[in-house]
Amino acid sequence: MIDVQTKTVKVTNGSLQIEAYLAQPQEGRWPGVIVFQEVFGVNAHIREVTEHIAQLGYVAIAPALYQRQAPGFEVGYTPNELEQGRSYKNLTTATELLSDVQATLSYLKQRPNVTDAFGTIGFCFGGHVAYLAATLPEIKATASFYGAGIATMTPGGGNATLSLTPHIQGVVYTFFGTEDALITAIEVEQIKTALSTHQIRHQIFTYPAGHGFCCDQRASYQPEAAAHAWQRVQHLFQETL
Repeated sequence: MIDVQTKTVKVTNGSLQIEAYLAQPQEGRWPGVIVFQEVFGVNAHIREVTEHIAQLGYVAIAPALYQRQAPGFEVGYTPNELEQGRSYKNLTTATELLSDVQATLSYLKQRPNVTDAFGTIGFCFGGHVAYLAATLPEIKATASFYGAGIATMTPGGGNATLSLTPHIQGVVYTFFGTEDALITAIEVEQIKTALSTHQIRHQIFTYPAGHGFCCDQRASYQPEAAAHAWQRVQHLFQETL
């Protein structure tokens, strides 16, 4: 593993200052990877994920997706904390999220240690945001983990995020649990069909697991599924960034 440095930074989006967790190798120039949080905020788990990606040889950054709704928000995994996180998620909009992603990309582009290759990874709510962000032309690789609602809605309302699939130019890997109560097998099939129909380079991975199977802080954690998924993420980034 590569030695990394970490710090909290500010990403400027107009008058909004977005707090973000940055992890980067100590030397060299590397591709940039944006990490999208679960509904629980940029908490300890997301910071660990960001550090892990940096150790693999990327400049990784996790912007606070709830900066407008709840600056500094981060919680654990109790039912009450889940409901709190979902309440803030329901206040986000696709337009604002894409604007924040663009601002984060601009931040990375200004850093001398970042190359011109960019990818994303997101979990839960962040998995949906990753699919949304895949529509941006700069994004060459997307790893979307159990992103609920991709086929049925979009943040803030309007046509489902899946309808934006034709705009994707990079490679998309999605990861789902077959026992996920938040994402039906029909929705996974709809995502697969859309990616295939529009000839988006993609792979869809499913595991006998529930929602949140990659998070070792949650009761639904499945180590074998998580290990395999991480291998696929590494392959995706190595091949495309």
